[in-house]
Amino acid sequence: MKAAQVRSLTGPDGVEVVDVAEPQPGEHVIIEVKAAGISFPDLMLSHGTYQLKPPPPFTLGVEAAGVVRYAPAGSAFREGDAVAAFGLGGCAELMESPMVFPLPEPLDFAQGAGLIMNYHTAHFALVRRANVQQAETVLVLGAAGGIGTAALQVAKALGTRTIAAVSSAEKEVVARAAGADEVVRTDEAWGDAVMALTQDKGADVIIDPVGGSDDQLRATLRCLAPEGRLVVIGFAAGHIPSIGLNRLLFRNVSILGAAWGAFAFGRPDYLHEVAIDLDKMANQGFVKPLIGKQYTIEQVPEALRDLEQRRATGKLVMING
Repeated sequence: MKAAQVRSLTGPDGVEVVDVAEPQPGEHVIIEVKAAGISFPDLMLSHGTYQLKPPPPFTLGVEAAGVVRYAPAGSAFREGDAVAAFGLGGCAELMESPMVFPLPEPLDFAQGAGLIMNYHTAHFALVRRANVQQAETVLVLGAAGGIGTAALQVAKALGTRTIAAVSSAEKEVVARAAGADEVVRTDEAWGDAVMALTQDKGADVIIDPVGGSDDQLRATLRCLAPEGRLVVIGFAAGHIPSIGLNRLLFRNVSILGAAWGAFAFGRPDYLHEVAIDLDKMANQGFVKPLIGKQYTIEQVPEALRDLEQRRATGKLVMING
């Protein structure tokens, strides 16, 4: 079968489409991949900078959607079931996965390929870490990306008011389509805009998958309401900022980390609880992954470059067939 593999840890240039052996029936579900999500962890894996460091060669794609080809005895799935899957190896024609979930009925395969990584992360950040409450105000940074659009949709499903921070008019369109009640532009005085929209109170919760400079972090903290929570998801801007703890003390605010993978691995009951919650949100019309661009398996390196250059909006997806 075809697979997009990291052959050397040199980023997108080290990714090649090659023929590899098909996975064989065993203890895990095997799915025929219809679509695979391409996300920031894939880019980091290609550079060897992700917390998981498989040695090359290995197949990219940490999430996928498709049809069950094989299910072991005792599995909750049967051949032909439509599913979403998490693991490593989605950018291929077949994927073996220990983490498989039913595909919510309203979603197609492309949307299913953007479900697990982004939406489980958004749910974890908002519910488990920030303990967001109905009617609170949630500010989402990098709101036009895969994590950002997922956070907006999950936040709306939870009954919050949402403010999206984006860097361009094109990204503003994406954020509004994802459910942003208000949008501020980061190429303008966005902090002042957030405070104006909240009557100088600030946001109760800020979701940050971007990171950036120390000055950016200070500006973000100034947008927090008293007892507000900044939830750090990642550092897509490429810099890990730092700050003096006195800024948290004097303003009675919190910074929380949300490393979904590190928490969720080994907690199958938790994963299935969240999957059920997201299924409800999908059926209610809140959760609907926004697909930014589709690629063939041969174009996976191009997709990684689009991520690296921050040209992506919505979810990037590889389509088979």
